[in-house]
Amino acid sequence: MAQDRRGDFSINTIIGPNTSLTGDIESGGFTRIDGSIRGDVRAKGRVVIGERARMKSNISGTNITIGGVVYGNVVADGHLVILSSGLVIGDIITRRIQADDGCLIHGKIKVCPCDESWAKTMSEYRDAQGIKSALPVFSKTHG
Repeated sequence: MAQDRRGDFSINTIIGPNTSLTGDIESGGFTRIDGSIRGDVRAKGRVVIGERARMKSNISGTNITIGGVVYGNVVADGHLVILSSGLVIGDIITRRIQADDGCLIHGKIKVCPCDESWAKTMSEYRDAQGIKSALPVFSKTHG
């Protein structure tokens, strides 16, 4: 188990302040974002969103800390911390959550501490995301 925790830091992805990125990010390890991103972030490790970060992104990772602004859904397979400077406009799915005094959340929060409820919630979430992604294509071809 200790080796798995070290794996969280094995690959570092850093988007620094004053950096803007458009496009999705897939990371195999620790990811820190202090800039602006328009695109989804999928990490197999820990994700830290700094206080100066501005994101229009769906974010998924194991343990996620949010100190900046996130406009999108957040899925944390482990623990989610929203710092007092954090703002999330979107839905949250996590196994554990800590929301510091002063943070702002606008969306639904689903906490799934057991594996069974996590699997069910994630299946429903993936189905809903699949339907949403198909709607623009459907309306273009049948509208």
